[in-house]
Amino acid sequence: MFNRKKWQKRLKVILSLDNHPGHIAAGFAVGVFISCTPFYGLHTLLAIVAAFVFRLNKLTCITGSWVNTPLTVIPVTALSYKLGRVLLGRSPQELQITEFSWQFLKTHASSLILGSSILGFGAAVIAYFLCYYLVVRFRRKDVALAALTKEMEEVGEDLE
Repeated sequence: MFNRKKWQKRLKVILSLDNHPGHIAAGFAVGVFISCTPFYGLHTLLAIVAAFVFRLNKLTCITGSWVNTPLTVIPVTALSYKLGRVLLGRSPQELQITEFSWQFLKTHASSLILGSSILGFGAAVIAYFLCYYLVVRFRRKDVALAALTKEMEEVGEDLE
């Protein structure tokens, strides 16, 4: 299920993309936000649409949308539900999940969407700064990438 070599290779490809570090990090952050939403099965499609609409890096946006894995989807959903209920002024009761379908979850949609939006926004902000830091740090190891990154940061955009 988790192929370490495959993920290391993907991470190296992302860190060495020929884009501004902020552009790479923004795509990843939007993907992470999408991964926190309760639209299960649509995360990759939503990431592709967001990447096209907002002109983000497609690879990083899709990769970010895979952050919420089947191992973490239950705790993230439960936390989103409780957070949403508290923000709506209701008691933070447990979400009794009997099935993982939108038909079941739509009765709890307002709490889930509000909670997942807040949780996703927080995760996206953290993901943006972490990804930006990792891209810049990785590029410092290569002289050519370091010079390109420095110039991109000074100019504030991608170089052509």
